[in-house]
Amino acid sequence: MTQAVTKSTDWDALWLAARERMRRDMGDAMFDAWIRPLSFVSAEGGEVKIGALTPFARNWVASHHLQRIERVLSTESGQTVAVNLVVAPQRPVVAAVSAPREIAPVPVVESEKAPEGRRVLSTKILQNAQTFESFVSGPANEFAFRAAKALGTGENEEISLLYVHGGFGYGKSHLLNAIALEARKRGKRALFLGAEDFMRQFLGALNRKETLGFKEDLRAADILLIDDLQHLCRSTYTVSEFLHTLNAFSDLRRKLVIAADKAPVAIDNLGADVRSRLSGGLVIALDKPDRETRLAILKSRAAEFSRARGLAVSEDVLEHIADSEENSPRDLVGAFNKVATYADLTKQPLTLEAARHILGQATVAAKKTSIEDIQRKTAEFYKLELRDFQSPQRSRRVARPRQVAMFLARELTMRSLPEIGKRFGGRDHTTVLHACRRIAALCDEDTMFKQEVDFLRQVLSRGVN
Repeated sequence: MTQAVTKSTDWDALWLAARERMRRDMGDAMFDAWIRPLSFVSAEGGEVKIGALTPFARNWVASHHLQRIERVLSTESGQTVAVNLVVAPQRPVVAAVSAPREIAPVPVVESEKAPEGRRVLSTKILQNAQTFESFVSGPANEFAFRAAKALGTGENEEISLLYVHGGFGYGKSHLLNAIALEARKRGKRALFLGAEDFMRQFLGALNRKETLGFKEDLRAADILLIDDLQHLCRSTYTVSEFLHTLNAFSDLRRKLVIAADKAPVAIDNLGADVRSRLSGGLVIALDKPDRETRLAILKSRAAEFSRARGLAVSEDVLEHIADSEENSPRDLVGAFNKVATYADLTKQPLTLEAARHILGQATVAAKKTSIEDIQRKTAEFYKLELRDFQSPQRSRRVARPRQVAMFLARELTMRSLPEIGKRFGGRDHTTVLHACRRIAALCDEDTMFKQEVDFLRQVLSRGVN
């Protein structure tokens, strides 16, 4: 639970002490580049605002140093601190303050007031930059984007339960944040929690015998958004309470938005009743972005960098970064920030060769693995003909290697499920998904089989001749 920032806290002095601690931990070069330009802005409620000089600096620090800043400030202040990075002119850092800063308390709306002595449910701080306008959509995520926007803006009132899932860094949290922002613009009460927040605060309320208040706080929301659901499944108490919440929101005809790394049926330790309830909603996967979408993401970040720093990043550099098929959108932004920071700090032109060197990649890109390569190597390994993968045969001798090839195609290429199915005799995406799940399960159960799949993966990852 985030503690309220007290009026008597001398945040100027604490920020000075925190900066010095980070300088010792990070070293002078990194500290001077990213932390020294930051300034303390204000402290209200459970939030401390730290100012960066530009949007680019704010985004970089948020991606790479936010947790460190929160940890150090929490240590120095003796209370849990949530840091919100904003764009603000730098304030002078003073060594001492003659009198404690008076900080106005955050006004509490009537619906958020709690009985005397009871803790109010704390929520994630929304990021103003994570809007629908700043989300780059493409074939891999367009369905999820449109559904999220329709729910957040109120265009589609029929969506009562939206469940989005996909790999880390694919934009799930961005979509949930954007939904909450849009809902609040419409005057709706949007409650945004991480699954661990839900679990921690529920167990705390259970220990304090305040579960009724916890339930009331949840059910007061018009839209409840829960991120990283996979982290919830560590306690039967929290899973049970989550099921009660699902049922209550359905009965109250209110909106529930869930994000996780897997589909409901694939999350361990969820009961059949919870999986059934979640699967009955609108379940949408965020897939790996295709090259066009990856490039669009990079161009968007490059335009922001150019506005902030007045430096342009050439398209051939962006295309080189976009060529990395394994990168999630978050990885792409991280790679871009790395080369952009080099250009900013050195004031040197950012050539393609320089970008390759900075990113630690060879000047000659490795040959990409194709579905045809996977089919050929898998057929050779299992002593089959290529045409067997296209045939309707269901004998184990053919079906299992075909499933292996589908599994590897899903893992080693950027092709969508329908595209993979098309290359395997026109099979539909559900067949491919079943194959992937089956092979993953067999790898867990059978060590020898896992070694076969690992061997094929290694052969294909080294490049196919």
